[in-house]
Order: sequence, then structure tokens, then C-alpha cells
Amino acid sequence: MKKQSLIKGTVILGSAGIISKFLGLFFRWPLQMLVGDEGVGYYQMSFPLYMFFVAAASGIPVAVSKMVSERNAIGDYEGIIQVLRKSLLLMFILGTGFTAVLLIFSNPIIHFLKWDRKSYYSLVAIAFAPMFISIMSAFRGFFQGLQNMNYTAVSQIVEQIGRVIVGVGLAYLLLPKGIEYSAGGAALGAAAGGLFGGIYLIIKYIPVRREINVKVRDNRDILSKLLYIAIPVSLGAAVSSIMSLIDSALVPQKLLEAGFTYKDAAILYGQLTGKAFVLINIPLTISAALCASLMPIIAESHVLNRRLDVINKVDLSFKLSMVIALPSMLGLYTLAYPILNLIFPGQSAGSSILQYSALSVPFIILVQTSTAILQGVGYYIRPVFNLSLGCIVKVVLTLFLVAIPYVNIYGAVCGSIAGYFVTCVLNIVFLVKKLKITVNYSEIVIKPAFASIFMIIAVVIIYMCVYNYTVSSRIACFLAIISGFIIYIPLVIIFKIFKYSYIKNKIFKR
Repeated sequence: MKKQSLIKGTVILGSAGIISKFLGLFFRWPLQMLVGDEGVGYYQMSFPLYMFFVAAASGIPVAVSKMVSERNAIGDYEGIIQVLRKSLLLMFILGTGFTAVLLIFSNPIIHFLKWDRKSYYSLVAIAFAPMFISIMSAFRGFFQGLQNMNYTAVSQIVEQIGRVIVGVGLAYLLLPKGIEYSAGGAALGAAAGGLFGGIYLIIKYIPVRREINVKVRDNRDILSKLLYIAIPVSLGAAVSSIMSLIDSALVPQKLLEAGFTYKDAAILYGQLTGKAFVLINIPLTISAALCASLMPIIAESHVLNRRLDVINKVDLSFKLSMVIALPSMLGLYTLAYPILNLIFPGQSAGSSILQYSALSVPFIILVQTSTAILQGVGYYIRPVFNLSLGCIVKVVLTLFLVAIPYVNIYGAVCGSIAGYFVTCVLNIVFLVKKLKITVNYSEIVIKPAFASIFMIIAVVIIYMCVYNYTVSSRIACFLAIISGFIIYIPLVIIFKIFKYSYIKNKIFKR
């Protein structure tokens, strides 16, 4: 199977991620229109538990990607299939086990976390998703390890289409029974998406298995190696998702302490997680694509002792991170209200929450990238430790700030920014020390910052001109965003962040 370069793999997965997020608007927008901020709040209360499973199990596909890449580099094709088989076994056990736990303990979970009883239906519905997501994730790790992102990219789109059709359809059909039932129907869409995406990947695996025509013997060492890599990676991802669980568990409670009603607390929480988090996850999708492409490439260079290649890939990945993060942060901060008004017409409350949440984007992306690099070269525990420290900072600030009436929901935003900032600094300091590299701040930060500032100035001018002409915030916002993309790409070349010939060669050639 033909390998892809870091930039090409990132472009493929990033494009698929953006398409999936765009398709996700056809899930979020109808759901917002059907059930409002209150119903989205019920849906989002259970969603972090599902994301906790995804994070807790994420170490296995990452380990699969790394191990498949290493074995492919030395021509061990039997080992490639052995890795996939063991990962499927582990993911099946994890997925069905987590589904069973959520179904059996749904009521105690709601009671312990002091959620509104109406969130029960969303929790039960989302419980079915881990069974299907687990199998799909193992196959994604396999194809990413072969450094071909096409199948993973298409599976993301297939998964999202299934989620939209089933989730929105059930939300609409169940709305007459109440918004809590409608939110539960929407949550069931996650299971449907996992099922459809998994079926697609299994179909695509069949010809690949025929191509890798080797007899496979059982190898128990594969399982121990998988767990050796997967457990620290999963712990790191689980700690990261705990930040969302912290919001799910603490924010509604602390808002009640601040004097808000259950309904108002659900509305504010819905604006934070159902709007702000959804939108800042768009640039994070591209960053996740970068990390998925980066891990097997770094692992391959490391196992073949190509130190210079590893250092070059580290420099390139940090540069790509800032090229993604800085314009995203400025765009979401500057056009917060127009973007919400464009996506959620008549439901655009929460723009200031989005503005402040946008400030966390560079730190989250740098944490993702630095973690992928460290784990790619064999440092599995340190990113987990650093993220744990960041999580402690998040907990302390959330507990203290959200309960203050005039701070309220913004306390959770401040906690997230501070938590990711601490983790980002610790990761980069450790990376620089262990790999003995020098960070070129001019190339990595300053040039992308200048390009982003020039871009956002042009975007604001375009928005104002179009708005004055059309008197339509939505039209002006849409054209301004499109213009921003068109303007930013030449600026990246003008500021010599990347040369045109380099981009062309890396996208269209190995």
C-alpha cells in the first residue's frame, strides 16, 4: 500500500475532518432548533462519558498505528496482521464492557453527578456507541500505521453521515414525547455512525488482507507490547477527556451554587459545550489529523534511527500546528457572534463564551502535537504526567471560579485555558531537553502570527463591507470566512512559512 507524506496525510485527514464537521452542522443545527439550549444541555451531559470511553480506548489504535508502522518499515508483514488481530480483541472487550457498565449503572451515575433526571435517555442511548466505535477505531489505527489515510478519512465521513441521518431522524420522531426523549434519540446516532463506519473499513480491509498474503501464527508478545504502548496513551487521553467530565460534573453543580436555576444552568452548559466546544473542535479536527499522520511517520524514523529526519518532522509539525491554531483562534474570537448567528439562526446566544474559549485553541493544539511526538519516540508516561498537572489546575480554577455569580460559566473556560497552558509548557520543555532541539520561534510562531493578523484584518474589513451592502450578518460572515481561507494561503507563502514548491511536492509526491 502506497505511503503518504506528513503534509499529504494531514491534508487528507484534515479535509475529511472538516467535511465531517460540516456534515455535523446538519446534526447540531436541527438539534438546536428542535430542542434548544436546554435539550442540548441534556444531550451534552452524557456525551463526555462517551468521549471518556473514546479517550480511554484511544491508546489501542494509536499503539496499532505505531506498531504497524514499525513492522511495515522492516517488512514484518505477519506482525502487521498479528497487531490488528490482538487490537480487535482488546477493543471488543473494552467496547462491550463500557456499554454494559453505562447501561447497568445509568441511574447511579446520574444521581452521583447530580444531573437533571431528563438526561437519563441520552445516557442510555449513548451507551450503545462504544460497541461499534471500538471495532472501527482498531481498523483506523491499522490503516494509519500503513501511512495511508484515505480509508480512515472516508470512514469519518461515512460515520458522520450515519450519525446525522439516524440521530436527527430519531430526534424529530421522538420530539412529541418531550425534549428529553428527542435528545436521547439524537444520542443514538453515535452508535449508528460507528456501525456504518466500521462496516466500510471491514470491506476495505478484505483486499488489503489478500495483498498481505502471509500465514499468521499466534504471538502473545504482541498483546503485551500493545498494552505497554496503549495504557500510557489511553491514560493521557483519558486525563484529557476528564477535563470535559470535570465540566460535566462540576459546572452544573457550581452554577447552582452561584444562584442559577436548573434550567439556566443547563442553558449555560449547553452554550459552552453544544456551541463553543463544537466550534473550537473544528481546528482541533485538523490538528488531530496532523497527529494521526505524525505518529506513524515519527515512529518509523525513530525505529530506523534517522535522528535528523525526526528533528525535521518535529520542526514541521510545530510549524503546521501554529499555521492551524493562530488563524483559527483569531477568527473564532473576532467573528464569534456572526459565526453563531450563521450556524444557529435565532439561537446565537453564547458568543462571549465562544470568544474566550477560542483563546485555548493554540495551547490545545500544541499539547496534541507535542504528545504525539513524545509518544512517537517512546516517551509514553511524561505527557500523561504533564496533562495530569494541567487537569489539577483545571479542577482548582473551575471549583473556585464557576461558583462566583459574576464569573459563572467563564470560570470553566479560564480553567481550561490555564490547564492546557501548563501542559503545553511542560511538554515542550521536556521535548526540547530530551531531543536536544532548538525551537525556531521566528519560523514556528512569529511568521504564522503575522500572516494570521493580516488575514484577520482583511476578514474584518470584508465582513463590514459586505454587511453594510447586504445588511445580512450571515451572508457577510460566510463570505468573510471563505475570503479568509483564500487570503491566508498566499500569506503563508509570502511570509515564507512554506514554499509553494515544497507544499506541491509534499501533497502530490511522497
